[in-house]
Amino acid sequence: MEASAGHEVVQALLDEQAALRRVATLVAEAGDPARVFPIVTEEVGRLLAAQTANMVRYRHDGTADVLGQWNEPGVPSVPIGARIELDGDTLTPKICRSGRPERVDDYGGLTGLLAERLHALGIHSGVGAPIIFDGELWGAVVVSSVRAHAFPAGAEHRIAAFTELIAQALANAEAREQLAASRARVVAAGDAERRRLERNLHDGAQQRLVALAIGIRIADRLIDEDPEQAHAALARASDELSASLAELREIARGLHPAVLSDHGLEPAVKAVAQRAGLPVELTFDLAERPSPSVEVAAYYVIAESLTNVAKYAKASHASVEVRALGDRLLVAVTDDGVGGADTAGGSGLLGLGDRVAALGGRLHVESPPGQGTSVRADVPMA
Repeated sequence: MEASAGHEVVQALLDEQAALRRVATLVAEAGDPARVFPIVTEEVGRLLAAQTANMVRYRHDGTADVLGQWNEPGVPSVPIGARIELDGDTLTPKICRSGRPERVDDYGGLTGLLAERLHALGIHSGVGAPIIFDGELWGAVVVSSVRAHAFPAGAEHRIAAFTELIAQALANAEAREQLAASRARVVAAGDAERRRLERNLHDGAQQRLVALAIGIRIADRLIDEDPEQAHAALARASDELSASLAELREIARGLHPAVLSDHGLEPAVKAVAQRAGLPVELTFDLAERPSPSVEVAAYYVIAESLTNVAKYAKASHASVEVRALGDRLLVAVTDDGVGGADTAGGSGLLGLGDRVAALGGRLHVESPPGQGTSVRADVPMA
């Protein structure tokens, strides 16, 4: 008897590990978490020798939606798409209130709308565990029995490993959505920048160069007939040439400052600070230059942040700190302005976040109303 019981325990552990492997593989491969829900529900139901199982997502109005469903042939269950009330002391409301694995060993004496529904289905007992996603209660997986006995002790805790995999599937889907949105923003930003450059070149430097060409042709015609007028035309052409060069330099500076490539991050940031229109305190602690791509990202974090300070913050002072910490580059721009920066609007902060994330870094923005703004980037040095 003892050998037989030991074999059953070992077999149960093997079955559980096999089920977890199947679910983990599905989570890694599935793009849509909705594909995972019914399969996990079935795996858990079969593993615990239940007759019916459900996965639910909690709502903020005291109800829950059924997203996964499994039952043995001939056993009625709550279908996918149903909405259930979270009243009374049945299993799903208990998990919602506690945020922990729970069990109900006998539904017989329970009352309420959900209890009546479960009584009609012949449910006798159940165990379940919460789905915690992004630190918050998202939903639950519950398995139920129509037989007149309770689930073994600790059965509810065995479900927790499966609900963790569900949370991973949700996290994977969210990461894919964020990546797709980031790529879309990068494409849109590239298109917008190309249109801006086209407008700047057409409306500015191109018009000046056209005027320069006309002035040179006029001087060419006048050089023999009226040298004085020819000299005047050449003088105007020279002025147009100087203005064109200045405008092209300004456009080039917006693309990639020459001082950044030639002299590094500190001189480039000093130039930005001088144009900021308010006092900017600079702190640099770099033993060596970061890689070019990291240097460019740090420059644009600082330049965009200081531009936002000058335009919107109504600040009297700003500070920039650039520091190497091990193999990481830390960049911080803070101000004493009005705060309330919109990280999802047109402030350019989304673009900065995409640029930093593309290098394996993180961008963090704190901007409580009335308390200034802090933009911090943490990027690998290489």
